[in-house]
Amino acid sequence: MSATTLTAPVASPAEADFTRLRSGACPLAELLERTAAWQARGDDDTAIRLYAEWLAHTDSPFRHVALFNQGTLLAARQRDPEAEAAYREALALLPAFSQARLNLGHALERRGDTDGALAEWARVVADTRPLPDDARPEQRELCLHALNNLARLNEQLRRFDVAEAHMVDSLTIKPDQFDVIQHYVHIRQKQCEWPLYRTVGEVTPNQLLLGTSALAMLSVSDDPARQLMAALRFVQEKLPRTNHPPLHTSGPRREGRIRIGYLSGDLAMHAVGLLTAELFELHDRSRFETFAFCWSREDGSPLRERLLKSFEHVYRIGQMDDTLAARLIAGLGIDVLIDLQGLTNGARPAILALRPAPVQVSYLGFPGTCAIPGVDWIIADRFVMPEALLPFHTERPIYLPVCYQVSDRQRPVGALPTRAQYGLPEDGFVYCSFNNNFKFTEEVFDSWMRTLAAVPGSVLWLLADNDWTRANLLARAAQHGIAPERLVFAPRVAPRDYLARFALADLMLDTFPYNAGTTASDALWMGLPIVTLAGRSYISRMAGSLLTAVGLPELITETLADYERLAIAIGRSPGRARSYRRYLERDGRQSPLFDMPERVRELEDALAELALTSRQAA
Repeated sequence: MSATTLTAPVASPAEADFTRLRSGACPLAELLERTAAWQARGDDDTAIRLYAEWLAHTDSPFRHVALFNQGTLLAARQRDPEAEAAYREALALLPAFSQARLNLGHALERRGDTDGALAEWARVVADTRPLPDDARPEQRELCLHALNNLARLNEQLRRFDVAEAHMVDSLTIKPDQFDVIQHYVHIRQKQCEWPLYRTVGEVTPNQLLLGTSALAMLSVSDDPARQLMAALRFVQEKLPRTNHPPLHTSGPRREGRIRIGYLSGDLAMHAVGLLTAELFELHDRSRFETFAFCWSREDGSPLRERLLKSFEHVYRIGQMDDTLAARLIAGLGIDVLIDLQGLTNGARPAILALRPAPVQVSYLGFPGTCAIPGVDWIIADRFVMPEALLPFHTERPIYLPVCYQVSDRQRPVGALPTRAQYGLPEDGFVYCSFNNNFKFTEEVFDSWMRTLAAVPGSVLWLLADNDWTRANLLARAAQHGIAPERLVFAPRVAPRDYLARFALADLMLDTFPYNAGTTASDALWMGLPIVTLAGRSYISRMAGSLLTAVGLPELITETLADYERLAIAIGRSPGRARSYRRYLERDGRQSPLFDMPERVRELEDALAELALTSRQAA
């Protein structure tokens, strides 16, 4: 019988590390090497425990460094209360540790303490603001990071004037900041700050124009070349380049019903959600299998519930990265992926760039070219996208025979209000424009003021989006000699009450170059005529498309002068406005514009042709 030999157990690498750290003699540099090794293996939890062990047993003047690194790892693991505690302990040891204070602000923001986050970032700015000829680039970058956080969060909190001031501060320190320029231009649009472009530090108005985002450019100019340029620049700056083959080529064989997927972060109380609910409900389930891939907020609205119920399959991809989401879509064998987001806020164009579906289509969310690689088609009609526009789109048009836009006929309408309830004159002519204020432009607003001056007793009824817009519009009106009471500001109300109040207006004045879309559809559904100006871009022709389909092409103009003349002529002839309303109330809802079953069939036929062609080519 052979003898049994006993050997001492071999300590695991982690146990060896912990034993070393408990000695109290491990220098910081060695700690960093040991934790980095565990992080390289993907084991952040062990690295966090190593920091804790070192802190518990080591007296070092560099404890603040270990606490900061530990806090960063904890935050990455979404352990924000522990991360916050680590940052605070580091700051107690070294109050001037601005990087820790910056990160503390992020941790506070994530747990909803916005005031606390703003206070920490303001302290970072105070501690790191560069002096003239300051040669410390790291301090400058910390200051910029804090300023840009202050601007971003204040904008989210709708403190637009404060946000703008922080953006100006940031651009004055460092002019060449693409993202900051984009936000600066758009926040001025939201406040109706005119002129839109002005010199900011060393940033010239022309540089601001060149840095304008694709979304903001839709409100700046109807020049389709400028809109294409802005979209291409976004794609170049933001989208990672990929040389991988399209993901859809590795998916399952496509057969059976055509699988349509909708990609959106706006399947909730949003203009896109308001337009599309009935479209999803009317899809022919014998021909099509419907999927939603969404990262929409759970707003608890009846519309959100209705939208989710309208799909056969709903995949919430908010917690997935773009690659994982694209692989999910490809793995499900989606034939047609319809992007309802484009380049709007919260968009995820990188999903589309990976080509998870053989047919990818842009629709509704971004009314113009988005220039996203992999998006080959855009849904249009021949009014909204005439052939002259084709060179300025990277997408090919899917021409629908009547109108590009669907709408929802099932939305409830509230009780009819009175003019007195909204501070409107009983007998005066009421113009309205319930578009978002960022769509307002200096030239068109001046035209509205000339219209009011030409129609005695008339008022302009607007959406009260924010206090800065209200003040700026009233000041602009005063320059035209228009009394403040002739601008009436409507508060935001529930959707049913928003629809009902269209009955109180006589004529809607469209915005230009960013036409009304959902708002125009709502107005026409409620019997309110619209005067629009049709320009050279897709977005500046949207309301004209709707008016053509509803049977009122005479309300489409092609120059600002004609737009103004028509608005004045109708305002001076209230009977003419009433005749348009009678027509819409009698015939509008039976017009092709609102024949949703037929419009959905036309859309389905076009998509089916593309899907089946793709299947045959596979």
